[in-house]
Amino acid sequence: MRYPPFVPLVTVLSAGALVLTACGSPESAAGGDADGPIRIGLVYSVSGPLATYGEQYYQGFEAGLEYATGGTMEIDGRPVEVTTRDDAGDPTKAVSAARELIGEGYDIIAGSTASGVAVQVAPIAEQNDVLFISGPAATDAITGVNDHTFRSGRQTYQDILAAGSFMDDPEGKKVTVFAQQNAFGQDNVDAVTAVLEAEGAEVDSVLAPPDTTDLTPFAEQVRQAEPDLLFVAWAGETASAMWKSLNQQGVLDATEVVTGLDIKASYPVFGEAEGKISFLSHYFDGAAETEAAQMMQEFVEGNGGEVDLFTPDGFTAAQMVVHAVTEGDTTEERIRALEGWTFEGVKGTLTIRAEDHALLQPMYQVRLVGSGADAVPELIAEIPAADVEPPVAE
Repeated sequence: MRYPPFVPLVTVLSAGALVLTACGSPESAAGGDADGPIRIGLVYSVSGPLATYGEQYYQGFEAGLEYATGGTMEIDGRPVEVTTRDDAGDPTKAVSAARELIGEGYDIIAGSTASGVAVQVAPIAEQNDVLFISGPAATDAITGVNDHTFRSGRQTYQDILAAGSFMDDPEGKKVTVFAQQNAFGQDNVDAVTAVLEAEGAEVDSVLAPPDTTDLTPFAEQVRQAEPDLLFVAWAGETASAMWKSLNQQGVLDATEVVTGLDIKASYPVFGEAEGKISFLSHYFDGAAETEAAQMMQEFVEGNGGEVDLFTPDGFTAAQMVVHAVTEGDTTEERIRALEGWTFEGVKGTLTIRAEDHALLQPMYQVRLVGSGADAVPELIAEIPAADVEPPVAE
């Protein structure tokens, strides 16, 4: 099996193990045979500005199912059936897709590449008593939002605590957050403000519309702010234009810059600013040497893909699904099975905090070595999960 150029509505993960059904057919109706397939709905960005992230998530999910089921693609003897829907990063489309899947009898929904999508799907999970495992969406609002919602990736607060590991005493320092004007961007502003203002820093922000391609005016605003530290939180296809604008405005030479290491396609742009940027990282290819990381890489590359930033989020989601279904038949039983669960994942030991379902995990300090197209990440240090643990959501 090699990854197709598009994702069909019903995805066969293993021809020998999965049941092919047409969406909405009598065979796929709710309340089926207890020995019938385990049906999982993935609602994520197949298209749209975060499609690259979505593809990484999907490939990781397939690898995670292979790993967690021991290659059988079955859970307790029942075949796994995965149906995918494209939300294109649009909350309205995501809500519609989730409702359709739930109406067809799916009681496990995963995905959500975009933060704005995740916060809209989460209430639907609670209203309909289904399990929802959010994906790469980093918004802190997902943590603790309700009992039915979990996450398979990191959250913004963990990014900010990882960024703080690069800083000396922030007392009296001016910090500017440069981000997009969306849920992800505002989450970063809120988290930086909460963490660094408490330590005596002054925090402001420059926010740009997520679909704008002319970022020069916003880079100029950043330059005029004259921060001691610039924290950049960016996602999607305009990242390259954003970094070029900052570099052209001289911002990278004028102040200390900290940001999250983005996907591989962004490395050449970062490489042009070699030595000017400090990187925190949720994950990069080669960050961990665990058994799960090795299997994920072999599976993804063996099927024509490439491990990148959000591949582990899909892998972890699959591990969570398999554990939940193995331990419980009802949504309530599956929720209790996941709460407090500690397991070995791609990044090492992960724990789902029982109180609010935060996924506790290590993070990384990274440097880019080389320049331009030859830039590659190099691990500086692994930041223990305890050092980037977010406060319990109330």
